[in-house]
Amino acid sequence: MSGMDADIFEQFIDQLQRYVRERLIPAEKEIIETDMIPDAILNEMRDMGLFGLTMPEEYGGAGLSVSQYCRTIRELAYAMPCFRSIISINIGMVCSALVKGGTAEQKAEWLPRLAAGEIASFGLTEPGSGSDSAGMQTMAVRKGNGYVLNGTKRYITNSPFAKVALIMARTSKEALPKNAHVSAFLVPMDTPGVSVGKSDKKMGQAASHIADIIMEDVYVPGEALLGGEEGKGFVTAMQSLDNGRLSVGSAAAGYARRALDSALRYANERKAFGETIANFQLIQQMLADSEIEIYAAECMLEDAARRADAGENVLRKAAAAKVFASEMCGRVVDRVVQIYGGAGYLAEYDAERFFRDARIYRIYEGTTQILQLQIAKHMLREWAAQG
Repeated sequence: MSGMDADIFEQFIDQLQRYVRERLIPAEKEIIETDMIPDAILNEMRDMGLFGLTMPEEYGGAGLSVSQYCRTIRELAYAMPCFRSIISINIGMVCSALVKGGTAEQKAEWLPRLAAGEIASFGLTEPGSGSDSAGMQTMAVRKGNGYVLNGTKRYITNSPFAKVALIMARTSKEALPKNAHVSAFLVPMDTPGVSVGKSDKKMGQAASHIADIIMEDVYVPGEALLGGEEGKGFVTAMQSLDNGRLSVGSAAAGYARRALDSALRYANERKAFGETIANFQLIQQMLADSEIEIYAAECMLEDAARRADAGENVLRKAAAAKVFASEMCGRVVDRVVQIYGGAGYLAEYDAERFFRDARIYRIYEGTTQILQLQIAKHMLREWAAQG
C-alpha cells in the first residue's frame, strides 16, 4: 500500500500531536470521572477522519498505509487509551476484514458508514472460548436465504455504542480443518434478538467500554455473510488480527512514551537529599532502560508495518512486535511508579493510572502466551519444511 502522500501525512501528524496535547489530555480528568468520551470530542475525531484512517479513499477514508496507521496510533495513544479504543475496532479489525474479505456490496454499504464514524464491534471471544475457535458455541443455522444466530460474545469492546458487529459463528457443528467451521456475519446491533449486557467494571482503561453481546434467534439475510461464502470468516478475522496486533503494540509504545515523559518531568521536580532525584544514578538507569525499550519496540513496529505494506505475511512479526511492545509497556509503567515513589501509589498522580491502564495490552488481541505459541508453531513448521 502506498498510503497518503508523505508531506500531507506529516502535516496530519503535526495536527494530531497538537490535538492530543491541547484537547485530549486536558479532557482526561473529566473522562475518568464520567467514564465517557464527550460527544463533542467524538464528533471532532470524526471530523478529523480518525474513524476512517485506513479505509480506501473511494469509501470516504484517508487510505493510510499500515506504517502510517501505526504511527498515527502511537501519537493518538499518547493520550489515555479510550481514544484509540473507540476508533481502532473500526479501522484495525472490521474495516480490515471488510477490505480483505467483503463482497463489493458489503464494502459499498459498510465502509463509508464506518469511515464516517459509526462505531463497530468485533465479536470473537465467548464465555467459554477466545483464541480457541473449536470451543466456539455461537451457531448460525441456515433459514431460507439467511441465517439464525444464537450465542453470547464476551468482553466485546465498544459494544454499548456499536451500530454493527462483525460476529464469528459456527456454520458447521463439526470442527473443520483451517477453522472452516467458523463464518463471519455483519450484524446491525438494532436487529431483533440482539441485546447488550451491562458494561463491565475494569481495572483501568476508563471510558473504553466492554460488554456481552447476546443473540437470541437473530435472523440475518444471506448478504450479512462476510464474503458471501461460508467457512471463510475466521480466516478473514485472523488476518485482520495482524492489523489489530500492530495497533495494540503501537498503543503500548505510545502510552509507554507518555508514562516515561511523565516520570522525566517528576524526576526533575521532586527533591530528596537536597537535590532533584533526576541526579540519582539509579533513577537515571530506570529512565534509560525505559528509553532503550521504547526505541526497540518502535523499531519492531515500524519494520513489521513496512513489511505488511510490502505484502509480506507478517503474522509472526506482528505477533512478536505486539508481545514485545506490550510487555515493554508493562515494565516501563512499573518503573514509572517506582520513580514517583510513594506518590506513584496514589490515585491523584498519573503513574498509578498508567500502571492500571497498561495491564490489558498483554492480554487482548491475543495474550502474550497465545502469541508465543503461535510464533513457536510457525518456527517449528518452517524447520520441519526445511528438513
